[in-house]
Amino acid sequence: MKKRIVTVVGKDRVGIIAKVCVYLANNDINILDIAQTIVGGYFNMMMVVDIEKSSKSTDLVASELGQIGDEIGVQIKVQHEKIFEMMHRI
Repeated sequence: MKKRIVTVVGKDRVGIIAKVCVYLANNDINILDIAQTIVGGYFNMMMVVDIEKSSKSTDLVASELGQIGDEIGVQIKVQHEKIFEMMHRI
């Protein structure tokens, strides 16, 4: 399994989850876990995904999701699970 962390943050609007999930499905990326909240009109989502079956590299997935984020007005980041864990250690 090749786990990656996808985070999506920005002003809430219709279709954010749909755009991200359609991209993931079209690229054989499985969603293992997902959490999302909306606070004060701001959308925040974190997903744990498995990219093992995707033909695309993490860098390409991150770039393409970043472009989707630009199109819909949110920031989308993709990080390797280990990097995410190290960044959020106390």
